[in-house]
This record gives sequence, structure tokens and C-alpha cells, in this order.
Amino acid sequence: QVQLVESGGGLVQAGGSLRLSCAASGLIFSRYAMGWYRQAPGKQRELVATITSGGDTDYADSVKGRFTISRDNAKNTVYLQMNSLKPEDTAVYYCNANVVIVIPYEYWGQGTQVTVSS
Repeated sequence: QVQLVESGGGLVQAGGSLRLSCAASGLIFSRYAMGWYRQAPGKQRELVATITSGGDTDYADSVKGRFTISRDNAKNTVYLQMNSLKPEDTAVYYCNANVVIVIPYEYWGQGTQVTVSS
């Protein structure tokens, strides 16, 4: 059974930092591309950052230069370091794992709340 468990969310003042973690189990982590998405109240879920199995990264324009995604295959964990947080970063952050092995496989975590106060 695949599980993605996020942690590290919380309440922080604008300009502060948080580091989110997503611990994966039940899958061959190193084969999966990993991503962080977020959903603010009343808005659609949006991509924040992705990292391929090979370590290539990509970011939404709104977080470039402030957020860093990384992965530790030995720990089956993906991280999102968030610096210079803004109130508009307030959302539920979700971890995503995806791979294509003949057919696509995709899994989601339960989400962790990030609230940035002004």
C-alpha cells in the first residue's frame, strides 16, 4: 500500500520560512517523479515544484527563487524548503508521486496546512 505522509506545515509570519517533508512508503521511491502542489480556499490545486527521478527540478513562477525542492532517496523523502513566505502562499500543500511503467501511476498525500500571516 502506497502512503505519502506530509509534515512541517504550520503558521508563520510573512518573510519567514518553513520546510515541508513528504515521507513515502510502499513504492520504489527512486523511480518516481515527486511534486508539491497547493490549494488555497476557493482556488484550484496548482503545481508548486517538481523533481524528477534524476533530480531535475521545476518551479511555478510565483515561487522561483524562494522555494527549493529536494529529495533524499535513501530516506524515501522529498522536501520543500520555503523561504520569504508571503500571505498568498497560504494553502494546503500536497505531495505527489508519479511514474509511468507501461501505465501511469500517481499517488497523493493527505496535505498539510501552511498559513502565512501578514
